[in-house]
Amino acid sequence: MFLLISTLMAYDMPKGWVASSYRPNEYEMGIAEGAGENGKNAATIRSVRPDVVGYGRLMQTFSSEKYKGKRLKLTGYLRTKKVDKWAGLVMRVMGKTTNPVTGKEHKKLLSFDNMYSRFVSGTNDYTKYEIVLDIPDSATDIEYGARLTGPGQIWFDQLSFEVVGKDVPLTSAELQEPTNLDFDK
Repeated sequence: MFLLISTLMAYDMPKGWVASSYRPNEYEMGIAEGAGENGKNAATIRSVRPDVVGYGRLMQTFSSEKYKGKRLKLTGYLRTKKVDKWAGLVMRVMGKTTNPVTGKEHKKLLSFDNMYSRFVSGTNDYTKYEIVLDIPDSATDIEYGARLTGPGQIWFDQLSFEVVGKDVPLTSAELQEPTNLDFDK
């Protein structure tokens, strides 16, 4: 008879952070002690099986109040191990909208970048990545963190924010204007 024993590491959740997942039982997330780029702690997201289908995301939300009308850069270091699909830092700028039928207020996505257009895969040492988004006056919250889609493990570390000038290009894959309206190759 064949017996398979799987040992899973348990991670402590960093204070102020929220784990979310398409399939919550397929990812472990938390603090990886001493695994940071500088030898200090890092956050990690790890698939618990090699055939996972969903994604794991570790996020934090803060008020956009002091950044309204400005361009904001998120910088962080990301390390990957056997990432089969993709991983990246994430930043979302949220506002509010009111449902005209129910009158209830809901969150509304104003701008977004999850590095999908320049994702990280495979096994890589710590590398610096940046996300740059405009924060509209109608923004209420800024959500940020990291995401792992599919199997593998990521570590992220040394996150920081900086207000930058309008000369710093946006990293979002969103088009700034309509393009290729006549469908040229």
